[in-house]
Amino acid sequence: MRLISAISKIGLTGWILIGLLVGVVIGLSAPEAARQLAPLSNIFLRAVKAVMAPLIFGSLITAIAGNGDLRSTGRLGLRSLVYFWVVTTLALACGMLTAILLRPGVGVTLPRAAEAAPIAPAPGFGALVEQMIPSSLIDAMARGDVLQIVIFCAVLGLACAAIGEPARPLIAFADALSQVMFKVTSYVMWIAPVGVGAAVAVTIGHGGIGALGALARMVLTLYAALGLFTLLVLLPLLLWSRWPWRKFYEALRAPFILAVTTTSSGVALPPLLENLDRLGLPKRITGFVLPACFCFNTTGTTLYIPIAVLFTAQAAEVSLTPTQLVVLFFTLMITSTGAPAVPRASMLI
Repeated sequence: MRLISAISKIGLTGWILIGLLVGVVIGLSAPEAARQLAPLSNIFLRAVKAVMAPLIFGSLITAIAGNGDLRSTGRLGLRSLVYFWVVTTLALACGMLTAILLRPGVGVTLPRAAEAAPIAPAPGFGALVEQMIPSSLIDAMARGDVLQIVIFCAVLGLACAAIGEPARPLIAFADALSQVMFKVTSYVMWIAPVGVGAAVAVTIGHGGIGALGALARMVLTLYAALGLFTLLVLLPLLLWSRWPWRKFYEALRAPFILAVTTTSSGVALPPLLENLDRLGLPKRITGFVLPACFCFNTTGTTLYIPIAVLFTAQAAEVSLTPTQLVVLFFTLMITSTGAPAVPRASMLI
């Protein structure tokens, strides 16, 4: 019992840090053995990927249709969606701009195959639009095509909101499914220390200690983008809203700590709803805006994805033309919308 208590006190974040340090030690001391740990990292990624599709399905339908007929939300729904689109677009721009200026992937050495695979030609705009439409939801879920799942579930959520009461069983099922998948995700995250440690060991086993420097540059680039986004977007919005600082702090303190310590923003939703209700905000507003926000306003993920993509391109010495950067920007505008509040979901996207 004392051992279990000690393990619990360390917490998941602490164990992930321990796993990271163990991975560094293994990668430095036994590079050959470290390279054999790739399956452990892949098991963790596969486990997270397994919960992605059902979680997106439940979360999106609940966010869109859970508050009843969208027409009853009127201007609230329109304003919320416009706000989400504008803010996530600004977050994406901050992430892309920071990665282009700081170039964290330049000079990184990647393990290469004996013969490089040919680069497939970029699909045209028509083919890109065609690929957005799923021929089968089951097929899209089996392949883990996040964009197709998002589009199907968004249309399904709108249909549920349009027909109203007859769709209540489906909405209740979606809500229960999302809650269950959040719980399953919490179980999966307990193998995260092993997965993280194995991934770091494999990276260092291939690239040596220099790989850590490259990853550190990427992390610092992400923090720079977060700082830029906070100063240019979030802080002005807070000042413009005229929301009292003390109330803002009281409402976000516990949910923020919970999200940071569990590395999952999804677990912050219940206490945040409770805090805002206690502060007197109408449930018809918080009940729609917050769940939708956790699906459509994932600015942290939106910041990270372009940095990760450009970091990889720079490390692989692939130069993207201005046209390709524009296509990438608009593609990520859509794709990042499907990122649920699951730890490290952005890696899979």
